[in-house]
Amino acid sequence: MPKSSLGKIKPLTFLLIIVVSTTLTLSFLPQAKAETTIISLTPSPGYVEAVVQLVANISTANGTYLIQFDEENVTEGVATENNVNASFNVPHAPEGVHNVTIVDVTAAENYTVTFTVLTSYSFEPILPDLPTLLQQGANVTVSINMTGGQSNYTYPVVEVRDPSGTKYEVLKNITTTVAGDFYDNFTYPNDCSNGANTNFTGYYRINFNATNVGEFFIGLTNSSQYHRGDVVNVKAVDYYPPSENVTLTVKFEEEIIDTVNSSAIDGIVDINWAVPLDATIGNYNISVAPIPESKKNASDIQIFQVPGFKADITTLNLADRPVSSVFVRTYDLSSKIYYNATSQANGSAILWLEPGNHSCEAFLKDVKVGEINITVEKEEQVDFTCQLTTLNINVIDAQNTSIPQVAINVSYNYTTNLGGQENKTGQDYGETNITGILQLYSSLPNVTYMINASRYGEIFNQDNNTLYNLPATPYFNATIFCPARTLQVNVTDGKNQPISDVAVKVHEHMGGLQYIEQTGTGGTTVLSCTFGRYSIRVYLNEILLNETTVDLFENQNLSIICNLYGLDVSISIVDYFGQPISNVNVTLQREGLTALSDQTQSDGKATFNNIVGGDLQIAVYLLGQTQPYTTNSFLVDSSEMIQIKIERYVMLVGFFVETSQFTTAIIIVVTVILILMIEVYGKRRSRPEKSES
Repeated sequence: MPKSSLGKIKPLTFLLIIVVSTTLTLSFLPQAKAETTIISLTPSPGYVEAVVQLVANISTANGTYLIQFDEENVTEGVATENNVNASFNVPHAPEGVHNVTIVDVTAAENYTVTFTVLTSYSFEPILPDLPTLLQQGANVTVSINMTGGQSNYTYPVVEVRDPSGTKYEVLKNITTTVAGDFYDNFTYPNDCSNGANTNFTGYYRINFNATNVGEFFIGLTNSSQYHRGDVVNVKAVDYYPPSENVTLTVKFEEEIIDTVNSSAIDGIVDINWAVPLDATIGNYNISVAPIPESKKNASDIQIFQVPGFKADITTLNLADRPVSSVFVRTYDLSSKIYYNATSQANGSAILWLEPGNHSCEAFLKDVKVGEINITVEKEEQVDFTCQLTTLNINVIDAQNTSIPQVAINVSYNYTTNLGGQENKTGQDYGETNITGILQLYSSLPNVTYMINASRYGEIFNQDNNTLYNLPATPYFNATIFCPARTLQVNVTDGKNQPISDVAVKVHEHMGGLQYIEQTGTGGTTVLSCTFGRYSIRVYLNEILLNETTVDLFENQNLSIICNLYGLDVSISIVDYFGQPISNVNVTLQREGLTALSDQTQSDGKATFNNIVGGDLQIAVYLLGQTQPYTTNSFLVDSSEMIQIKIERYVMLVGFFVETSQFTTAIIIVVTVILILMIEVYGKRRSRPEKSES
């Protein structure tokens, strides 16, 4: 083989070796894939039965997975692609570190993290529902529940400390199962060390691992609440010697309201005392004395409550609508005490009253507006109708159209009769709604009201603003008239010439009132509009010529100049060299108006007079053509001349010649002239010169 051929093959062979080597090397590299791994456990640590959320990946897309807690299957499922988002409940297991494992069943892969089980325990006394109380001498059962404790472990003893501070051990052991669980009850004082008792009034505290984990109350009375006429049972134990006399004392605040003498029988004081029928609502102190030596560290004293029954009194006006801010003063005829409340937005005034007869009075703004008598036996719901009128203030115009968004200020003088007479001035505020009405639901009757109605801060009803001696009726309708104002609009163009037959549209800013009139031959129109602030727009067909705003609080004479109306526009059509082109048809189009057409004169101009400016579209039609040669848009806001150049043509002796053809002809002519000049010049040079004679 020639040397030159070998030189060409060697580089090619070398390149082929590199490509094959690279391919083989890449084929043996490990491929990237998803790994089986646990990303998070929430929560960790946690308690037995807690719901744990596990987020993980597995290698097999859409593969089956298992979740194990210490090799116990707790849940399984199918991954979404390679993602696992699953939950499980922590099984019963002793406190400490445990393994949580995810298994990719298909790939036989797994991944393990640790989870710490926390100890949970409760010591729950089993007590009657409040307000019932256990009394001295009673037994109390305490339920013990423990999970996640130490495995097969006996915990230190539980103690109960009585109100005197003495501690007693619970004789039952707390020994957990293999899984760290313990469930059992103990009874105090039966299951406790010698001397345990419930002879004291007060709280008994349960201690576990030197920590207070629960408590229960032993009462002197059988309830923490009583009502008038209820019997209070008082029981106190460990009163020795048996013949010892005791005194039961009942106090309200610092005043002793009753004492009962009794004696202990077999060391037990058992007295019934009836709550007086005139008892005042509040907290009462009850005690037994003298206390025996065994109770010197804890007196037999207890508080009980006379709470009253809930009385929900709804204050209504004469139209049966709830009224707020009504002060309800209730006199308890038995205890000779007043109980007060003020009605909320829903008219509800909440009082707590004991059984018996009560006299209720209602006051609004310190004026008495009603009174009723009620008898309380249990929880009560009472409707209390007050002498309050719903005052409807309706604002209308001369066409009986309702006017919304009118600001109303109502002022009045009245005399109070709560805590003495006093002359006062009141004010109410509001705004008419979409129907033109403002409702004032709690208007005092037999009062004269001054009503000022305004729009945009201007009062318009000075001659229609007094309402005398409002009657006590469910509803009273007061009508306020919003007056009309005369608006004369003079419409002219930019040349100060009146514009006739254009629409003047008047739109009120807030109330939605509208008026439309056409201008007459003098460009003037007169409208009668309701008091207010208006936008005034002038339209030719649907074309807005101009607009302005006017406060029509008084009669107005307004001039509006429409500079877009009555413009004179000339369209000049010229050729490539700027020569005027005559007999060209020009069409001018303004959206919303009829198109106008005209032909250019000898000066190349088409003139349009008294047009409406704005966005104009101008189309140019050459002689004998039905399609426009060119169409252009112009913004015209004043009289002016617009030049349109027809660059494709040149006017030559009254005929259109295309610019390209004209240019070619000029080049040919110039070339011919140059050739002729060269020819002539050559012939002259070749002629022989004449000899001299």
